[in-house]
Amino acid sequence: MSSYIIGTCGHVDHGKTAIIKAINGYEGDTLKEEKDRGITIDLSFSNISQDGKNIAFIDVPGHEKLVKNMISGAFGFDSVMIVVSAAEGIKPQTVEHLEILKLLGVKDAILVISKKDLVPKDELNTKILEIQTFITKYKFNIQGVLPVSIYDEASIDRLKRKLFSLKLKDKEEQNFFRMYIDRTFSIKGKGSIVTGTVLGQALTLRDKLFICDINKAAKIKNIQVHDQDVESANISNRVAMNLANVDSKELKKGFLISKKGYLRGFKTIDIAFSTLGEENMLHHNKNYIIYIGSRRVEAKINLIGTDYPIPEGFATIKASSDIFSIYGEKLIIRDSNKTVAGGVVLNPISDPLKKRQRLELLNALEERDFAKAYIVLLEAHKKGLGLVSSAQRFALSHEEALNEAKALEGCFIDEKALIIYPLASQIIIIDAIRAIYEKNPYALLSVSSIKLRLVWASDAFIQAAIDFLVEDGLLIKEKNLYKNSNVKEDISDVLESRILKMLEDEDVAPTAPYNIYDSLDLDRKSGDDILKALCRRKEVVRIEHNIFMHAKSLTKLMTHMKEIIKLEGHIDLKILKEHYPLSRKYLIAYLDYLDKFSDIMNEKGKRFFVHQ
Repeated sequence: MSSYIIGTCGHVDHGKTAIIKAINGYEGDTLKEEKDRGITIDLSFSNISQDGKNIAFIDVPGHEKLVKNMISGAFGFDSVMIVVSAAEGIKPQTVEHLEILKLLGVKDAILVISKKDLVPKDELNTKILEIQTFITKYKFNIQGVLPVSIYDEASIDRLKRKLFSLKLKDKEEQNFFRMYIDRTFSIKGKGSIVTGTVLGQALTLRDKLFICDINKAAKIKNIQVHDQDVESANISNRVAMNLANVDSKELKKGFLISKKGYLRGFKTIDIAFSTLGEENMLHHNKNYIIYIGSRRVEAKINLIGTDYPIPEGFATIKASSDIFSIYGEKLIIRDSNKTVAGGVVLNPISDPLKKRQRLELLNALEERDFAKAYIVLLEAHKKGLGLVSSAQRFALSHEEALNEAKALEGCFIDEKALIIYPLASQIIIIDAIRAIYEKNPYALLSVSSIKLRLVWASDAFIQAAIDFLVEDGLLIKEKNLYKNSNVKEDISDVLESRILKMLEDEDVAPTAPYNIYDSLDLDRKSGDDILKALCRRKEVVRIEHNIFMHAKSLTKLMTHMKEIIKLEGHIDLKILKEHYPLSRKYLIAYLDYLDKFSDIMNEKGKRFFVHQ
């Protein structure tokens, strides 16, 4: 079944809620205050189905003080019913709603002239023409103009038929599921419930969800679409989800639910904006309220390229809390109780960019020139740019991002790790490897051991640098290890001698194996193999997991510990520390090793001779 979301817009008391009730019988105003005051305060949701098509209605409040609630509903509209009273015509909130819809890019609309019964028949056409003429400047795709009265059943039937015949485009599928929470509550015996509009990609019961704002995973217990339990929900479906692993008290309207790993939140994002005329120009370094999805966040706006008020351009939003946005996402900017501008997210990820780079990047992104955007970003990300972020950064799939990257010159692409590097950064790796082998001709390294020093570089990027040095004649490959081409003797013998000498010099305070390997520029696996060989030959003894001693040092230590027992009557942690001011790690290990001798017994941490 195809599903579309149709919202309402219009001035308070122009009959939006009454018309929806006449269409589907649903009383949208459910709050006591709504019923008492006779106006819609928060969003209300209902639906109607016919001939394999479902229309979900989002009825928004029309009062000027409730515009923030109208905005959070309008983000999900596929089309809108512009409701204008024939008796009153265009009013201030009609205008603000129309401006918000224009800023959000809502195109398709149906114009409903309400309360036609309050206007004489000979005046109705004139009123309709006046309203149509005014709305023309907003450039909506008006798919019908229908005068109605809730007391005229035939007019409501005509409206219903028109709604089901609207030609609306399906929303394009994106790379991952998203949903802004617009309501959250708890039901006894069921737990946390959230409602919202499915964005980006379909949702299934099997999906593992992630609540971005609180960095918490959640499991779906149940999905409902239009009060029916379902296995999946499509884009533009209004859904209610019963979630496990999260308390409803942790959740708030405006939180974003997605899948783990796709979205990162940032307090700083870059946008393109357009204001509602010169009287609403944005000011540099001024505080505004940002609405994105059902989220409201306070932020300071810094204009890019100018300090003077401008009607349109680029700006950086510096928010009071993280914003989880994607490329191309629309937002609304308000100043106090007035809508002043709309924006589109160009760079949802905070990057360490210079002013020139930021301006170049935003110009490229506004033109959807992703190749140019990659080039600018690689100037700032010399140690690699993750293509995994392209779903959020450019609204591109991994495959699309790879294809864009492959068209670039002067880049290295690690397709497995999905990272792109400027080719010039390979010099950093080459120089680092050269420096190691120049300082220590007996270095014996692998890709993994080099990566421990250059954590930003992927295996493939390091391998490419090593291959260059092999081709250049500096290194020789032996199995998966690389040694200096000028060293002719057996490096393993040299390294064995060096490890033995280090352990002998360190005596009773031996360095952990990995620290030994790193100091010798030795691959860790190779180091482990050498250490095992020394242990087999009993030249080195493993005391415990990470403590290896030269056999001579151990013999000397154990002999001395037994001499202490003869003098003191016993030995324990305190006595041993008086003779060897070492960390507890060593002292406990040595006492435990002493227990292995048949002539030693341990009583509550004190060691004695068995026949003492």
